[in-house]
Amino acid sequence: MAIDRIVNTTAAASDDDVAEQELEITLRPHDFDNYIGQERLKKNLKLAIRAATKRGEPIDHVLLYGPPGLGKTTMATVIANEMGAQIRVTSGPAIERAGDLASLLTNLQDGDILFIDEIHRLHRSVEEVLYSAMEDFKLDIMLGKGPSARSLRLDLPKFTIIGATTRTGALAAPLRDRFGIIHRLEFYEPDEIRKIIKRAAGILKVKIDDPAAGLLAQRARLTPRIANRLLKRVRDYADVNGDGIIDTDLAHKALGLLEIDELGLDPADRLILNVIMEHHNGGPVGVETLAALTSEERSTIEDFYEPYLMQIGLLERTPRGRKVTLRAWQHMGKKPTSTQPSLL
Repeated sequence: MAIDRIVNTTAAASDDDVAEQELEITLRPHDFDNYIGQERLKKNLKLAIRAATKRGEPIDHVLLYGPPGLGKTTMATVIANEMGAQIRVTSGPAIERAGDLASLLTNLQDGDILFIDEIHRLHRSVEEVLYSAMEDFKLDIMLGKGPSARSLRLDLPKFTIIGATTRTGALAAPLRDRFGIIHRLEFYEPDEIRKIIKRAAGILKVKIDDPAAGLLAQRARLTPRIANRLLKRVRDYADVNGDGIIDTDLAHKALGLLEIDELGLDPADRLILNVIMEHHNGGPVGVETLAALTSEERSTIEDFYEPYLMQIGLLERTPRGRKVTLRAWQHMGKKPTSTQPSLL
């Protein structure tokens, strides 16, 4: 289960966060012109969309993968808008049986797009139904059970599936091979995040100067979802403790209250690093031991803590376990112990 952190890359999911979800949707761009960043991906998709439109065909099935919060769902919506197509949105865990998938597919029209988030979590029996649907636009279903059971093949409209996953390695090879367009979304550059913050501020009618936007971008973990979330929390602080205008001084105070440091780390990230440093002299330490010391689940550490800590060079995975780097010691204001001669 995703933990409640300001720098959490998962989208809001609880009933209390419905308004937050709706606000997040309004901040999403709807076309390539307003989609900031991912230039290589946009270039390739524009070419594919133009070619498909020229032929009067739907675009090939698309698989988007990469860390959470980078805009996979948003990109699916942009593709649909650029194609002038209707989009249906679902997720892998929501499709529990082959019948659920059959219902979705038979209700599509020619040119429609079916977006499946967390596609790696599809049940294997559902995947098998999807194979012929993606390749031949045919739906094989079984009627009845036992000796009287018979197979029925239905024609499907020409549609496009856009799948999104954070774990492309968890996808079955036959499913992955049926996607004609496969692209990874990369972490954003700080200047791109600054532009995203300025655009979001305009939509939210928030006044923020360039240095303050740059400060938020520096601490947004190179992720648009986190950048928008930080902007909204700093806006709250500005409304209560200022005149609603976000400048550098106010942004510093708000981020200090949120305990987000200059690398975008929050108290939970710093706890991970401190535990490795203080209890295991900088590592290596097994992930199970780390989970016990921090009272977190192994999956939480692997999915929500480690990716960014590794991305910015504070943590290493070794065959013997997790180990902090020299940069982590420096960032935390500590000195490597004598048991870490390679860092001295």
